[in-house]
Amino acid sequence: MASATPETPDIIHLDDARASIALAPSAGGLLMQWTVDGKDIIHWPRDPDWTPPHRIRGGDPLLFPFIARHYVDGRLGFWKDAAGVVRAMPMHGFARDLPFGHRVDDDGLGVVLTLQDSAATRAMYPFGFVFAVHYRLSGATLEVRLVTTNTGAAPMPYYPGHHFYFDLPARHRGDTMLHLPANTVQQARPHGGVTEPVPGATAYSLADPKLLDRFHVLHEPGFVHLDMPWRDARVTLDLSETACPWYAVTTWTEGPDSDFYCVEPWLGLPDAIHHGQGLRWLQPGQTEEALCRLSVSAFSRDAS
Repeated sequence: MASATPETPDIIHLDDARASIALAPSAGGLLMQWTVDGKDIIHWPRDPDWTPPHRIRGGDPLLFPFIARHYVDGRLGFWKDAAGVVRAMPMHGFARDLPFGHRVDDDGLGVVLTLQDSAATRAMYPFGFVFAVHYRLSGATLEVRLVTTNTGAAPMPYYPGHHFYFDLPARHRGDTMLHLPANTVQQARPHGGVTEPVPGATAYSLADPKLLDRFHVLHEPGFVHLDMPWRDARVTLDLSETACPWYAVTTWTEGPDSDFYCVEPWLGLPDAIHHGQGLRWLQPGQTEEALCRLSVSAFSRDAS
């Protein structure tokens, strides 16, 4: 484990024969890097500014308890409960800037990161919870489980997600294809809510500007593929687990020269607490788990 400085947190490194990950538990439980056969799959910038962690364009920021932006009466950064109480909520929730506890598996191939409610979280989100994130290496596969438990006495609304920054030089966007299950497409409205659904395609070039800030609402569980023939690689997100189904996959990048592209499995849509699309409720004592398996294989033009 690397030593922390005022600028950088402690980093955990896990390795197996083919792959490695690096994580920063105290900085939002951030998965910083995932490499397979010596190649970066998850993008990580040089010399990142850790103040605060959520400004770093890289890794896999953990989005909890809600994803994306929320508005109340057109004001950004707020949500309203059923009783009409309005509270602040940062974009993508508060987890990505908070310290997580952690425990490395005995065999050194996995880690569990844990965030629990506190006085600070209850001011924004008045619920008792344990949010545990399990990362585990297995060859060219990285398994990630989001496990949420309601430890309080009232039903708890939530819809977390991932924000995977995939390593993708901007010059190769036109050479990279995204394949999705059957879906409809929605986008965020400027001051809250989402647009009406329209039919979505199942294959896109990442050079397509229509992908920016799109929510691909999945009709059924399935697989998402990023085909990178220039790298002789296919990156697959297996979202087929149905116990807690992924609601949507969001696509985004920052600018035309950004050397990353984000493909983000979410359990709900932005502002879901107000419109209901993807809003989930946990009863007291209930636990739900959302599983995503990422894997890397050789690119094949015959693959579906």
